[in-house]
Amino acid sequence: MAYFLGIDAGGSHCRSRLIDAQGKIVGTGTTGPANARVGMASLRATLGEAIDQAVRAAGLDATALAGIRAGMGIAGISRPGIIDQLAELDFGFASVRYETDAVIANLGAHRGADGAILIIGTGSIAQIQHEGRNFAIGGYGFPISDEGSGAALGLSAMRHALRALDGRTKPTPLSSAVTARFGHETARAVAWMDQATPRDYASFAPLVMDYAEANDEIARSIVEDAAQHIERFIETIFDRGASRCALAGGLAPRMRPWLRARTVDRLCPPLGDPLDGALYLAGYREAPG
Repeated sequence: MAYFLGIDAGGSHCRSRLIDAQGKIVGTGTTGPANARVGMASLRATLGEAIDQAVRAAGLDATALAGIRAGMGIAGISRPGIIDQLAELDFGFASVRYETDAVIANLGAHRGADGAILIIGTGSIAQIQHEGRNFAIGGYGFPISDEGSGAALGLSAMRHALRALDGRTKPTPLSSAVTARFGHETARAVAWMDQATPRDYASFAPLVMDYAEANDEIARSIVEDAAQHIERFIETIFDRGASRCALAGGLAPRMRPWLRARTVDRLCPPLGDPLDGALYLAGYREAPG
């Protein structure tokens, strides 16, 4: 029996969805971060765990792998040499196709048709499919890129909090909440920053949003700046030829109210999620049930 497997492997988590030929979801899985930058061995292990979870949930054994056609969207695979390394992996599938996580998100959002997506999560990136071209805007990596993202919000919050501890700026409820995580000690905050990942910085994003919505002066300024970056992303997306654009990512619902009404009016709802796009990449052409 034929099956289709979709994998969405991003900086925060890796998700899998297994469907049968009729589109019925028969198994799913969720594991930790899966990004090409973690190294091929770690990436292979995380992908393997997500695959195993979905296959076990479906009640299948290893012999079923030969009947699976897979599509995987993986963060960071646009870096030189990564696709070649992935091609050497053997999962035992009938076929497997790889793309970036942004590509599968865009495929899912528009069911494979032309369109664009702006992903606002731990990082940020826009992906556009237009008249046979498929290209990204941004997404070069934190802290150089990822404007308007959760990691960017967290970085700005840390900067403000440390300045407040120094007495260089006025403390606010946001800065006090951030420094409380480090016992209000600069040395502990700096030690944390030495090892912090984009995901670690993004863990402060809900706090920034909460205080911005409560009218904290600094939190509002951080979120308003992020909104300007997001609006510029959207303007550029349409300037580059996209006829429609959807928002996606964990931070998108909370950032949407901070955008101007005329910007929101240009957006369209996504028709599906990244796993739908991964299944489309795998070769499944109908909407999963």
